[in-house]
Amino acid sequence: MRAALTWRDRAEQCIYDIAFKPDGTQLIIAAGNRLLVYDTSDGTLIQPLKGHKDTVYCVAYAKDGKRFASGSADKSVIIWTSKLEGILKYTHNDSIQCVSYNPLTHQLASCSSGDFGLWSPEQKSVSKHKTSCKITCCSWTNDGQYLALGMFNGIVSIRNKNGDEKVKIERPGGSSSPIWSICWNPSRDERNDILAVADWGQKLSFYHLSGKQIGKDRVLNFDPCCISYFTKGEYLLLGGSDRQVSLFTRDGVRLGTVGELSSWVWTCKVKPDSNYVAVGCQDGTISFYQLIFSTVHGLYKDRYAYRDNMTDVIVQHLITEQKVRIKGRELVKKIAIYKNRLAIQMPEKILIYELYSDDSADMYYRVKEKIVKKFECNLLVVCSDHIILCQEKRLQCLSFSGVKEREWLMESLIRYIKVIGGPPGREGLLVGLKNGQILKIFVDNALAIVLLRQATAVRCLDMSASRSKLAVVDEYDTCLVYDIHTKELLFQEPNANSVAWNTQCEDMLCFSGGGYLNIKASNFPVHQQKLQGFVVGYNGSKIFCLHVFSMSAVEVPQSAPMYQYLERKMFKEAYQIACLGVTDADWRELAMEALEGLEFETAKKAFTRVRDLRYLELISSIEDRKKQGENNNELFLADVYAYQGRFQEAARLYRRSGHDSLALEMYLDLRMFDHAKEFLGSGDPKDTKMLIKKRADWAKDTHEPWEAVEMYLSAGEHMKAIEISGDHGWVHMLIEIARKLDKAEREPLAKCAFYFKQLNNPGYAAETYMKVGDLKALVQLHVETHRWEEAVALCEKHPEFKDEVYVPYAQWLAESDRFEEAQKAFHRAGRRSEAVRVLEQLTHNAVLESRFSDAAHYYWMLSMQCLDMAQENEEQQAEMLQKFHHFQHLAEVYHVYHFIQRYTEEPFSFHLPETLFNISRFLLHSLTKETPLGISKVNTLLALAKQSKALGAYKLARHAYDKLQGLQIPDRFQKSVELGSLTIRSKPFHDSEELVPLCYRCSTNNPLLNNLGNVCINCRQPFVFSASSYEVLHLVEFYLEDGITDEEAVALIDLEAPRANKRENKWQEMLSDNAQSLRLDDSTDIIMEDDDPFTAKLSFEQGGSEFVPVVVSRAVLRAMSRRDVLVKRWPRPLRWQYYRSLLPDASITMCPSCFQMFHTEDYELLILQHNCCPFCRRRTDESNQ
Repeated sequence: MRAALTWRDRAEQCIYDIAFKPDGTQLIIAAGNRLLVYDTSDGTLIQPLKGHKDTVYCVAYAKDGKRFASGSADKSVIIWTSKLEGILKYTHNDSIQCVSYNPLTHQLASCSSGDFGLWSPEQKSVSKHKTSCKITCCSWTNDGQYLALGMFNGIVSIRNKNGDEKVKIERPGGSSSPIWSICWNPSRDERNDILAVADWGQKLSFYHLSGKQIGKDRVLNFDPCCISYFTKGEYLLLGGSDRQVSLFTRDGVRLGTVGELSSWVWTCKVKPDSNYVAVGCQDGTISFYQLIFSTVHGLYKDRYAYRDNMTDVIVQHLITEQKVRIKGRELVKKIAIYKNRLAIQMPEKILIYELYSDDSADMYYRVKEKIVKKFECNLLVVCSDHIILCQEKRLQCLSFSGVKEREWLMESLIRYIKVIGGPPGREGLLVGLKNGQILKIFVDNALAIVLLRQATAVRCLDMSASRSKLAVVDEYDTCLVYDIHTKELLFQEPNANSVAWNTQCEDMLCFSGGGYLNIKASNFPVHQQKLQGFVVGYNGSKIFCLHVFSMSAVEVPQSAPMYQYLERKMFKEAYQIACLGVTDADWRELAMEALEGLEFETAKKAFTRVRDLRYLELISSIEDRKKQGENNNELFLADVYAYQGRFQEAARLYRRSGHDSLALEMYLDLRMFDHAKEFLGSGDPKDTKMLIKKRADWAKDTHEPWEAVEMYLSAGEHMKAIEISGDHGWVHMLIEIARKLDKAEREPLAKCAFYFKQLNNPGYAAETYMKVGDLKALVQLHVETHRWEEAVALCEKHPEFKDEVYVPYAQWLAESDRFEEAQKAFHRAGRRSEAVRVLEQLTHNAVLESRFSDAAHYYWMLSMQCLDMAQENEEQQAEMLQKFHHFQHLAEVYHVYHFIQRYTEEPFSFHLPETLFNISRFLLHSLTKETPLGISKVNTLLALAKQSKALGAYKLARHAYDKLQGLQIPDRFQKSVELGSLTIRSKPFHDSEELVPLCYRCSTNNPLLNNLGNVCINCRQPFVFSASSYEVLHLVEFYLEDGITDEEAVALIDLEAPRANKRENKWQEMLSDNAQSLRLDDSTDIIMEDDDPFTAKLSFEQGGSEFVPVVVSRAVLRAMSRRDVLVKRWPRPLRWQYYRSLLPDASITMCPSCFQMFHTEDYELLILQHNCCPFCRRRTDESNQ
């Protein structure tokens, strides 16, 4: 480090304080009772400022550069603008000792002998705080949160922004060591705020914000008056009674003197973001210095060591970018590095370091030796076991213990010295002198070897890797290259300031100068590119460049020298250059050039580098062919041209070498059909057809399908044309192809039909199948497209397809809820068990989903299905009839429960109370044995209880409520049941007479709840119920005598013989001219017939427990009226059932499908509502079964 005086001026009074404008353009100086404003560039006095009446002690500039403040012995503080205008003035009770601006909020702290004040632009008043002692100095922290005050009594007080004391630091010297200057480190890199304190106990100390001291006090041996940090906090300036300004590290290590003055230094400051220093003295001298920090460094191959912060050494690995810092407590003067050794010279000693290991990537150094002795030298070099000191003309070789082993005295000043390697303890040195001599010295030999002499002084030199060539840069910036053995000047180049040989290539060197980097290979012209700095090393493709204070490794592609070799077809040399480092594009160019030059070995290496498998396969195939004895270079070159895309040249070479087929194959593979056609001319028709086919393939691949189809058709490739047309949905093209094809071409036609089906054109598909005669496929088509009429018509002509048609037809009908048709279809297909299984599943699902009306309908259909099966299969007749009666019973039960469930689940009822009452009783009587799935006894009893209570059947209601108490009742019904059970107790214990059912056979009144079920308790005659209101109908079932067939019985009933009334014809009508009269003629004697013979048959033996059916003879049948008899005409094997109405005037209607009985009025109303029978859902427009 050295200091250069830039300018100096002298004021008439003592300079107590100075302050820089933040941009560094102006310097404010407190001189006497004035402020002097200087231009920092040349020391010109811009303007003196007068505003104070007494000596100005302090001045400070705000960080934003808008204003500055001055404090004086006249007890006042003046705020000035950057335009040098005073805008505000306020006072304290004592003289102002120091002022400081907050770096963030621009709050001003002004300190006097007895207090300090805080002022900011947005507030009108100044908040002041008393202190116990005189304040001598102050400083804000970087974040502006705390203000440090230095006291005359040796105390440092740290306050917050409000002026409250947070930390108090008491110095050991107390009042005998006043604090004269303090400053916070402005570095943003420090984790903690660090305060530098200088007192008149002649000590420098450092503290954390917490008040904890960092390290020990540094003894100064003078009274410090001012302390100031550089902008980034890396250095400290100190001045005082020693009449000089000294430079210290931020840790307090003295580095040197900035300037020596003739009187005390009261103030010194660093210009912002620069190395300029301003100094103010007791005698009024103002000095402005520039600090010049010289570069101290050393380089060996890829390791670079340099000085940092004047006391530290950083070793940088230029390849891996790793860095390691070696911290020192003293000024570093010289650095030398060689292999695993590092030498650092300090003012009083030399330290030798070594690496921990031999690993080339190891960056950890440890101290090997320490030479405690002061040396003066110009250059320092380290070897494996020695250090070399250069002093003007003298070279001294010292061991690591400090013993001088050898000395060389040169004829002229030593300008350059470099270790060029060698065995440990016998290394060679290359030395360049001012008189132009270049010598080689071995550390174990006292004799110096003169390599050559030149007329100009040496500035820089280097030796090639094989030590056969020497490059020298002289004082005239000329690079000269010599052959060491012959001393011949090989070439020279101008504009060079440094030179370096490539350590990996003998014939390459680089030199820098004039802002350019020059790379020279062999004796080829120089290649230039822009580069700032000095070249100090060249390793492979990396050039190590020193620019200002930083060393960097620049990756330089070796493209230019490689191309220079390629131009001369020197492929192997070009490959060696490329290995040093070129771009992928350069590698590819080298590979291509070598390939065209048929230098396959070099081409293979280059293509391997760029990982081009395609060309590697080509080279491998050529090498294999060469091994097999093929040596036609024209054919090899044709393959190379084809791979490179030079197709016409390749085709010409193929034809010249007699391989036309290869040229044609190349064109076809490349889809260059026009070129192929041109190449063929009027050749073989087979080749032309192949060309068309290939072109069609290409059209298909390039998404031109229409053109591809036409080409395939012209080439006779029908299948490919059909596939493309089908994939693109071109129905018209497909039918055109299908109609043109011969019916013998079954595979293309089948493909056409497949696409017609896929494209939803069953008509064309059917036409195609008919053309081929594939009836099975045609049937399958009709089935898949649900064209059932055509399928059935085809099945009638060809019965062998019965299963293929009717089974899927029946399944489709069942899925469409057309179960009757599905049943017929299953019958025709002979798959009745499947019909039953489908219906059973539908029934089960309906029950699970609480669709009880649907369940009833499905059970009815199941029963009819079972009846059909019993009719056709005698072996299963008994089983099917049993299932028939079971399913009929379940159909009635679920049909009835549908109304109960709607009543309990829905808020409104659609039925009269009497209907619900009858339904509940019917259902309870039907559930005497078991309860089917899904039917709730709770719902049934609850409905019965409620309707019984509403209609006056209190006894029955009480019974129902009692039954409910024994069942698990849902929570939603619990209250209702409990309330009903209580309230029914208040009702009479009998049922209303009107509700009691009457047996129409024996005229017996039956109880409302019958343990026998839906039969009379007296005659055991089963009741016949209306399927809508479930009232007992006035019907009595009768049976035929043995020997009477159903047809005969119906014929006898249809005879309808007239019967005379007992009391008929006793009145005689008399007619006259004027009047009409009736006369009772008792004398008329007419023989009356006996009573109705059927009524006589109703009698039975009283008290019998067995049911005695009513059996009628032919005479009784003949006496019956057709309108009084209802016949259930069941299909065989069931017998018909006959019912006689005992109240002929009350009309009853029977559904012709399910044979359920209804009051005629109810049935007609239900038909109007639903347009079908409510039980079997037979529509009114359907014919009777």
